[in-house]
Amino acid sequence: MDEIIERLENLQRLIESQGIYKKEVLNFNEACQYLELSQSHLYKLTSAGSIPYYKPNGKKLYFKRSELESWLLRNRNSTQEEIDQRAADYLIKKGRVKL
Repeated sequence: MDEIIERLENLQRLIESQGIYKKEVLNFNEACQYLELSQSHLYKLTSAGSIPYYKPNGKKLYFKRSELESWLLRNRNSTQEEIDQRAADYLIKKGRVKL
């Protein structure tokens, strides 16, 4: 019986978390869950102005999911192949300038 209850609770958590991925505007707790951050860390990010957020009534914080996704994907690191290609392009271009 306990195992069935545990499985049902797991399913409920899974269904609730899936709802976050469909919503465009997230409240503070949903944003914490979506970003997998603690509340204190998200508060630090908002107070430092490091993450985009909305405060329509001056109290509660809201986040646009698409902006959070952009924030998560910032500071991309290039692959070695991309770096090698840029270096090759630079050498070819530099070689043409000298001619």
